[in-house]
Parts: sequence; C-alpha cells; structure tokens
Amino acid sequence: MAVEDKCGRFCGSADRAVCRSTQALTLPDKPSIAVLPFENMSGDPDQDYFADGMVEEIITALSRFKWLFVIARNSSFTFKGKAVDIKEVGRRLGVRYVLEGSVRKASGKVRITGQLIDAVTDAHIWADRFERDLTDVFALQDEVTIAVVSAIEPRLRQTEIAMAARRRPENLTAYDCYLRAMQQYYVASREGVAEALRLAHRALELDPRFGPVAALAGLCHMLSVIWGYAIDPQFERKEAVRLLRLALSVDDGDPDTLARASVISAFMVGDCESEIEMADRAVALNPNSYAAWYCRGWVYKIAGLPEEAIRSFERAIRMSPVDPLLHRSITGMGYAFIELGRFDEAIAAGKKALSQNPFFSTAYRCLASAFAHLGRDAEARKAAARLLETDPTFTISGYIARGGQSNSKLLIEGLRRAGLPE
Repeated sequence: MAVEDKCGRFCGSADRAVCRSTQALTLPDKPSIAVLPFENMSGDPDQDYFADGMVEEIITALSRFKWLFVIARNSSFTFKGKAVDIKEVGRRLGVRYVLEGSVRKASGKVRITGQLIDAVTDAHIWADRFERDLTDVFALQDEVTIAVVSAIEPRLRQTEIAMAARRRPENLTAYDCYLRAMQQYYVASREGVAEALRLAHRALELDPRFGPVAALAGLCHMLSVIWGYAIDPQFERKEAVRLLRLALSVDDGDPDTLARASVISAFMVGDCESEIEMADRAVALNPNSYAAWYCRGWVYKIAGLPEEAIRSFERAIRMSPVDPLLHRSITGMGYAFIELGRFDEAIAAGKKALSQNPFFSTAYRCLASAFAHLGRDAEARKAAARLLETDPTFTISGYIARGGQSNSKLLIEGLRRAGLPE
C-alpha cells in the first residue's frame, strides 16, 4: 500500500527505504553545526571563490573534531545568495548550530566576521571579527575555527586542535589556484572537470608538494575516464594513479586525501584490500567527512561488499542531506541494491536520483538494469534509450573498460537484457 512520505509524494515500500535515507533528520546526540556560505564583501563578484574557499577550509577544520557533527559543504552551499531563516536551516539540515558571516579581501588584508546562532532557540551565542594580512589567511581560518569550537565546547582538546590544521601549501598563489579548481570541480560537467584539471596542474607547478591539490587532480583524471570524457583514457588513467601516489607520499594521514586516493585506486587499479584499508582509515580519522563516506561507499561497492556500501552512502547522505550532487550517492545505493537482488529498491533509487538530475546517465544504467531483471521490458528499453541519449557512445564493453565493474555482474547482466549495445 502506498503512503505519503516526507517528500510530499506517494510511494511504495521500496521508495520509502530510499526516502528514509534522505529525509529522516533528527538532531544528532552530539553538538551539530552547519557553516553557511559567507557573504563576499569585497565588492568584486570574481572574489566569490575566495570567500567560498575560506568557508570550505573552516568546515574542514571543524569536521576534524570528532565530538562535533558537521554538515558537508555542498548542503550548506545550497543556501548561498538566499535570505535564510536560521530555524528553517537547522530543521532542513538537522543541526543545532548555524555559523554565518562575511569575508572581505582588499588592500592586502582579509577580514572575517562571524556569528554563531542556536537554530533551535534563534539565540546568538557568539560573534566576532578577525583581520589579518593576506599572507596569514591560514592563521585566520584557524582563529575562526577555534573561536567557534570554544563557543560550543569550552574545554578544547589541544590534540584535536592540532589535528584540525591541514598541511599548508608553500605558495599562496598555488592555494588560490586550488580554490578556483575546487569551484570548477563542484560544477561536475565536462567543462568543469577540464578547467579544474588545468587549475590543479597549475597549482602543482607552483607547489609540487601540495598534497590536497594532487589528490584533486588525480580525482579529476579518474572522472574523465569513468564518465567517458577522456580523449586518451590510458594517459588519464596513468596520470590519476601517479597523482594519487604523489598525494599519499606528501601526506598519507589526511582523511580527504586518503578518501580520494581510495576511490581513484578502486576505479583505476583494483587492489581491494589496500583500497578498503585507505577508505576505513579516512572515516576513522574524520567521521564527519562527507567525501570520506561517499568514497568509502564506492570502494566497498567496487570490492563486492554492497551491504557496507549502502551503509556508507547512507552516512554520506546524512552528512549532506540537501547536497546538489545527492543523486550520485543515491545512485551508488541503487547499484549496490542491484548486486543484492533488491531490484525494486534500485528502481526507487534511480528514480529519486533522476528527480534531482534528469541527465545523469549513471541513474539510467541503474534503471535499465533493474527493470530488465524484473522482466519489465518496456520500461527497461525506455531507460536504455534515455541512457543512449545522454551518453550516445555508450557500449557495455566500453563501460567495463572504464574500470570498477569486476563485481557488477548483475548490473552488467541487466544492461545486456535491456538491449544496450555490446
């Protein structure tokens, strides 16, 4: 029997399983916070990337405190440029505290103002202003982070403060390129990935030992291969592996670097034991990292452990419940459901993903395979046709060659049954 779910639509039991992963937002049993995009007060819209980068660094630093629950960047940034009601933000993201503020970059200086608000009572807990020379942006980020954490938890743990500090690049221009590359990476298009790669490689020219940007560049090369963007897949595959090794040689204790390295290796190399170890270590180091849980989901899916993949994707979704790229995590769950023979739930996941991004070819693969396994041939052929509209050069053999499909037996079998070209 269909019931009305929290999405405001009617769905069956399989759909409700997916909805529970994306809608049930009770407050965690530890202090929880979302950092909203800071307003760019520089008077130059082209400086948005800098304000966004500062916020992302603050989110990353806060997320290292394991006794906090920190919402991921992508969900926080859905509120960018909007007049917000703090109580509504807290309700939608399932957090107790919200940090908002502004950034001004001018005349060689950076100024940040911030205020911390209790989203349940609407009470202002803390507000302050910080100013530094542009050469001290990292110290500024640390000051804001420590001030916010102090307002939430007076007894700071010094070891965790030390852990919250990331390795700093030696070259500030390299850092600037990195921030711009991240902005393009989040666009998630062919053009965005290409521009992110150009900027990331420029950052590496300026600072060859800048670990996070090496990991980002490796990830972009991997995406070019698995999304079918690559003109020379073998070159991009080798570059992805070279860069993941470079990133790990710089810092194999950074959770985001470990997470990116684990998923790059899963798609490009296929050493399951090593990849699982990296993914597990990433979430152990930072259980608040959306990227770590998301990457862990794909690592476990590729390793042929779909139950653990689903748990990882569910955790990632809770860390970023209104993420504009949520369709990726939901489709990952759908792929795992297929390998478990839970085809109705895979269909629910595929439909949910397409409701957010109707051009996401990965979701059409999920639907085509799941429908075919259930003998719903007309729906399978329709999904296959839509897949070929969004990815006209798709073939099953080419898809397998992109990597990461050795444990996708039921998925591939369903694609063949749906009539997709070999």
